[in-house]
Amino acid sequence: MKKCERLDETLIKQMMEILPGNNTIIRMADIFQALQSETRLKLLFLLTNKDMCVCELTYALDVTQSAISHSLRTLRQLDLVRVKKEGRYTVYYIADEHVRLLIEMCKQHVIEEGK
Repeated sequence: MKKCERLDETLIKQMMEILPGNNTIIRMADIFQALQSETRLKLLFLLTNKDMCVCELTYALDVTQSAISHSLRTLRQLDLVRVKKEGRYTVYYIADEHVRLLIEMCKQHVIEEGK
């Protein structure tokens, strides 16, 4: 078999050394898999603008409370959103700026790609 002229074995070995570990790759894959849901993406967009309770999210997206709760549970398990109590309400919010940036960068990529 003919050797590829572009192949730089040393460089590829160096790149493989800085590749994230399997646990990190698996967790990242789980996050990207969760983001395949339109409902979960809409929840993240809403929560980047305002901390919201389930009743607000249900009203905004016009889907069942059960569907919202299920999606939020998935987002919480991946630490994309967090929860806090405000009086008698359970309020959801974006976990940190990394999540906010991920969502915003993805949106910008899609918008710019469409131009």
